[in-house]
Amino acid sequence: MTRIKRGVTTRKRHKRLLKETKGYRGQRSRIFKQAKTAWMKAGEHAYMDRKKKKRFFRGLWITRLSSACRAQGFSYSRLIEGLTKKAILIDRKILAELAVSEPEAFAKILEAAKEGVATGGLMAGAASNDSAEEKPAKKPRAKKVAA
Repeated sequence: MTRIKRGVTTRKRHKRLLKETKGYRGQRSRIFKQAKTAWMKAGEHAYMDRKKKKRFFRGLWITRLSSACRAQGFSYSRLIEGLTKKAILIDRKILAELAVSEPEAFAKILEAAKEGVATGGLMAGAASNDSAEEKPAKKPRAKKVAA
């Protein structure tokens, strides 16, 4: 069986990783073993932070909406409740953008939400028609017997 030399493959792999870690501080950019751990950790942080970014922006939108609602003498929770009852499907991102850039349009949406809270909207009437007799009864769960 012939001998297989792997120097070319290893060097190529090392050079690729060292190229990716260019700009890291100290040995993390020059020594393969240190660079690899730094690169792996950076990947973990990048993955987690892509998830955190979504949470952060949702919080930012809610803060902006709350502030805009407070300026009109309304609360954020009542805004969401009113929009839900009126079946207005606008997400928080668009609402926050409207609150900042188009205050007149946001004021109209806020008025609609106020009407939804005051009158109970579409869903309040549907909820009051449900009765306990119409819902199917739950079956009792069988207890497990120890063997």
